[in-house]
Amino acid sequence: MKKLLLVCAAGMSTSLLVNKMKDAAKEKGIELEIFALPVSECQKVAHEVDVVLLGPQVRYQKPQVEEIIAGRVPVEVIDMRAYGMMNGKAVLERALELMA
Repeated sequence: MKKLLLVCAAGMSTSLLVNKMKDAAKEKGIELEIFALPVSECQKVAHEVDVVLLGPQVRYQKPQVEEIIAGRVPVEVIDMRAYGMMNGKAVLERALELMA
């Protein structure tokens, strides 16, 4: 099963987005593990995820996350508009494009 990591600051809004993405995946009949963690915990799962998406509020930490991931999988900042509107479907579709 593919694993998708969302990197966040505290996690409240990102948790809401994770739930919306899970709903969108279920609608599409796609099995994915989607979860959110702060940057400080990325290293623990870096070897087992298939894509990493950063919340816009932590975009400044992208170089740090890229260093942890070491080019193994795509790392991208979530579109600010999609994040702000909690558009789980759009964020999921972008993640699927990155994993293709």
